[in-house]
Amino acid sequence: MAKILLAEDDDSMRDFLAKALKRAGHDVTVCSDGEEGLDAVGEEPARYDLLLTDIVMPGVDGIELARRAAEVDPALKIMFITGFAAVALNPGSGAPTNAKVLSKPFHLRELVDEVAKVMAA
Repeated sequence: MAKILLAEDDDSMRDFLAKALKRAGHDVTVCSDGEEGLDAVGEEPARYDLLLTDIVMPGVDGIELARRAAEVDPALKIMFITGFAAVALNPGSGAPTNAKVLSKPFHLRELVDEVAKVMAA
């Protein structure tokens, strides 16, 4: 299964998502914001298979986290979880063009299925 870095600033959402992904067999590291995410990505390139990040977070947002993480590890797969899908899809946003976007609200089964699809691609 995948080694996933999950960046989500909402505590309950982060816990909920992490538990679902762990139940699906993934190795999940959680971060409460983009700054923590940057620290985790910068520790060791190629440490994670997938960055799963919210877009709207205080400080370093998910788009900036994804952009900078992709610079550190170009092989890193990226998936945004957001209620603001149009922001991620906007070509001027700076989001990596190969990133997958999963719009909130979503069912946990949908999240697990989309992670599997991204990892298989």
